[in-house]
Amino acid sequence: MKVGLVSLGCDKNRIDSENMLAYLQNDGFELTGEPQEADIIIVNTCGFIDSAKQEAIDTILEMAEYKKEKCKFLIVTGCLAQRYMDELKDEFPEVDMFLGTANYHNLPMLVKNLAEGNSEQCYVNDKNDRHFSQQRVLTTPYHYAYLKIAEGCDNRCTYCAIPNIRGKYTSRPIEDIVEEARSLIRDYGIKELILVAQDVSRYGLDIYGKIRLIDLLEELSKLDVKWIRLLYLYPELVDERLIEYMAANPKICKYIDIPCQHVSDKILKLMNRRVTKNQIVDLIKMIRERGDFTIRSTFIVGFPRETQEDFEELKEFIAQSRLDRCGFFAYSAEDGTPAVRLSGHIDEETKLKRQEELYSLQEGIMAEKLKEKLGATLDVIYEGVDYDLQLFYGRSSYDAPEIDTRVYFYSDTPLEIGNIYKVKLQEVDGIDYFGRVVEEGEEL
Repeated sequence: MKVGLVSLGCDKNRIDSENMLAYLQNDGFELTGEPQEADIIIVNTCGFIDSAKQEAIDTILEMAEYKKEKCKFLIVTGCLAQRYMDELKDEFPEVDMFLGTANYHNLPMLVKNLAEGNSEQCYVNDKNDRHFSQQRVLTTPYHYAYLKIAEGCDNRCTYCAIPNIRGKYTSRPIEDIVEEARSLIRDYGIKELILVAQDVSRYGLDIYGKIRLIDLLEELSKLDVKWIRLLYLYPELVDERLIEYMAANPKICKYIDIPCQHVSDKILKLMNRRVTKNQIVDLIKMIRERGDFTIRSTFIVGFPRETQEDFEELKEFIAQSRLDRCGFFAYSAEDGTPAVRLSGHIDEETKLKRQEELYSLQEGIMAEKLKEKLGATLDVIYEGVDYDLQLFYGRSSYDAPEIDTRVYFYSDTPLEIGNIYKVKLQEVDGIDYFGRVVEEGEEL
């Protein structure tokens, strides 16, 4: 039987999808990337915020249409299924099976039961029942891969449903992570490892009694990999020792993704964030003093009780801090979270207006900051060809896949996808660079 899978949401969800594909392939199922060819279609959903939930619902309905053709069974997995299984089973009778986030290792057996007519519609699971797997069918380009180092979250931010969906924070042992990284490098030729978790900076605390992120990075740095990138470092746990280590290790990308979420001390407290505005300001200053880092952050606008003064304080911070990359999200009231019970919820129009204001401000800052690197030569990983522009494109180590700046460039000599080349930056257009490959022996 042929299985097709649609993966939605974050990079951590993508890894779950890659694990599922490996489980199925190793059990004899054939994989296909074309839903019209699939006997079984799996939709691995996100259920984090309203827009993600709507995308998941739209995708389920879209995939259900293939049941009129070749598809025999439609399976829904992931965060939406874990969070709303009871409601979904009544709303989507066309779905043959719902599967929680900790049941993926049982997927081949459950699919066989489904084909034999011996399956239930819903498989609820204990969200803290961990089954980390090193089995992957890579769905990213073969020069980079995400590497999940922990699951779940203990931070209990009042706006966030992740602890309810994914459970408590659980680190993987160092040796398991390193072995998986080694196999990815061996099997696919990975050049860039991207470490992900809800909170990478907390790694190891639960199983070793202390944070061991640097120890993990030390072991990964011994492998034959060019870049190691960290995503989602919570500000309260980013200290001088970690930043100095990142600055000194040539394999660690000088890229810091710190979700600050706000800077008003009142709003931070309501969010149950364990940091103050002054600590955030001092942290950014410390990072910049230790090296040439790209600093990325995310912020939530329109949180309950956010006054115009709170918003103006955030806006002033964005203008003064001049962060390299920022994402801004309108607050989404999530079922079962403490923030839902707060008074002072803000209307959607105001939230969206504040979001647009910050994006407009940040776009100007980013354009100015990009110009600061014009004339520099950066290492760029070649990722593809833009046939409309007739140019190669890729990323520098200062940019993460799919969300940050691209570098478009030309070369007088042939190039190989996934290799890293020195590119001289000549122009900026919007949020992207244009340049050329520096030939061997050419003066930089």
